[in-house]
Amino acid sequence: MGCGKSTLGKALDRSTELQFIDLDNYIERRFHANIRDIFASRGEEAFRDMERRMLEEVSQFEDTVVGCGGGTPCFFDNMERMNASGTTVWLNASTDRLWERLRVGRRRRPLIAALSDDELRAFIDEQLAIRHPYYTRAQYEFDADWLDNAEMIDQSLIRFTDMLRIPLTHPNIKP
Repeated sequence: MGCGKSTLGKALDRSTELQFIDLDNYIERRFHANIRDIFASRGEEAFRDMERRMLEEVSQFEDTVVGCGGGTPCFFDNMERMNASGTTVWLNASTDRLWERLRVGRRRRPLIAALSDDELRAFIDEQLAIRHPYYTRAQYEFDADWLDNAEMIDQSLIRFTDMLRIPLTHPNIKP
């Protein structure tokens, strides 16, 4: 949450031949319900099962970049499945940057909407500590601290595509 998956994914979608799929949005469209309602009505276990099945489905797509929720790699064999299906990248944003981004946009995120600034920082630290062992299994790590304005996004996109050897096709993005 807040690392820039959607920001970088949309930039890749606009600037390369790759299609960006946000896994949470994909789940919401396939099941005609938002994630918050799925959690509330069916529980986390049912959601994680749906998530696993939809991850299997999108893993079969070609020329696609999938942005998964922060918990996705931490359940079942999801991280192994992702590594076997394609290139995996951990968008590693610092705690300070995550805190800045989430503090501003927390009202749109039910999981953190009611947290104070101190509680939000503790939540970020706790989640990163739990998830770190899974995230480090990604094939690549990318510094996601620099996605906060158009210039930063363009420069990060260039670094990201260079790292993965993805050709840029948008005429306004130049390395």
